[in-house]
Amino acid sequence: MFTFLKETLTLALRNLRLHKLRSLLTALGIIFGVAAVIIMVAIGEGGKQKAKRQMELLGATNVVVQSERPPESAESSGRTQRVLSYGLKRVDLARLEMLPKVKKVVPVKDTEQRVSLGDTRAPGATAIATTPDVFEVINLRPARGVTFTQQQYDQGEAVCVLGATVARQLFPFQDPLGQQIKVGVSGMSTIMLTVIGVLEPTGLRPDGGSGGGGIIKRDLEQDVYFPLTLSRAAFGDQTIRRQAGSMERKQIELTEVWLQVESMADVEQVASIAQNIMELSHSKSSPDFAVKAPIEILRQAEDQQRTFNIILGGIASISLIVGGIGIMNIMLATVTERTKEIGIRRALGAKRKHITVQFLIETTTISIGGGLIGITLGIGVAKLLPLLVNLVSQQNFPTNVTTWSVAGSFIVSALIGIGFGLYPAVMAARMNPIEALRHE
Repeated sequence: MFTFLKETLTLALRNLRLHKLRSLLTALGIIFGVAAVIIMVAIGEGGKQKAKRQMELLGATNVVVQSERPPESAESSGRTQRVLSYGLKRVDLARLEMLPKVKKVVPVKDTEQRVSLGDTRAPGATAIATTPDVFEVINLRPARGVTFTQQQYDQGEAVCVLGATVARQLFPFQDPLGQQIKVGVSGMSTIMLTVIGVLEPTGLRPDGGSGGGGIIKRDLEQDVYFPLTLSRAAFGDQTIRRQAGSMERKQIELTEVWLQVESMADVEQVASIAQNIMELSHSKSSPDFAVKAPIEILRQAEDQQRTFNIILGGIASISLIVGGIGIMNIMLATVTERTKEIGIRRALGAKRKHITVQFLIETTTISIGGGLIGITLGIGVAKLLPLLVNLVSQQNFPTNVTTWSVAGSFIVSALIGIGFGLYPAVMAARMNPIEALRHE
């Protein structure tokens, strides 16, 4: 039996070599179908892994309550002087601190003050007033120096910790530790802060980059963190923005409140309770807050991956079916071409099963060969895609080739060859040997 299979395989390969181009064209549907499956799964898994990393960086057990600017009427937006009061209040913070299953509560205030070193201003820098717990809750780790302590916070000391990018902008050629930077607008309230630490890069960007799926609205690398107690004493709750011919005065007590939950299983429940608590003291018709959780990033990524898999899986399936039909079509033509050969083999003693096996081996060889080429093409494109996207748009586009997609697509390609090659093989085996010998 082994000798028979070896000889049949040798004969099948010889027949395929005689028509190399036709064999390659026959396998194209399988090649592109298999490649599409691998690329599709790699993109989906890459997106899922990216979302997982973002969730871990932002804290898988965190819930964030954010101030949101409510929509303005046409009348108010046309005024040259406006006074706006919205967002989170300290009374909201007190209520959120009483939530069950919450370990830490971190208030955050975007002071909207300028950050500068002498005459050098950091244009994208954000002066963030907060508590020492923020570094643990949002996984901000110092690359150099230290973060400010609870004692420094309680005493309102003029110290700060810089994000990686703002540190490079303000101190491109010197050590930032121990240096002083100015926060505030000249002619108004300003404070001088001593740099005591520089944070490691987080890899998170605001929406549209590699950010946290709508949770992070600023570049964390541009943040300047200093005690909230100092901010209240120096700047209060109001910020004033002057532009040509207009002035806007905003009263925002807190920009964000981060809640660190005891376990991941309680995150969505705590987020729901926080939503209900906030709705008690804020208008439902003009909402000025939002409750979000980093775990939502993973949920969204999984939903997108499922949709992506269904759409591209359908396309890949169609391609594989078309490839199988192409194999069947070519093999039917091959059977007609080799009718006399079939008659001779039957006359020399070959049985029907021998003819069936011969043609099945040929179709399976085509589909497996196409599957192997498709696997190589799919892995190559999946590995090259992040580099091309980064080159064109400077964005992070991870892919992750999975073992199951490679193995599954290879098995499917073999089954396609057997399934679609069976009918031509049976047709060839059922030929009348005498009529086959008379065929010209």
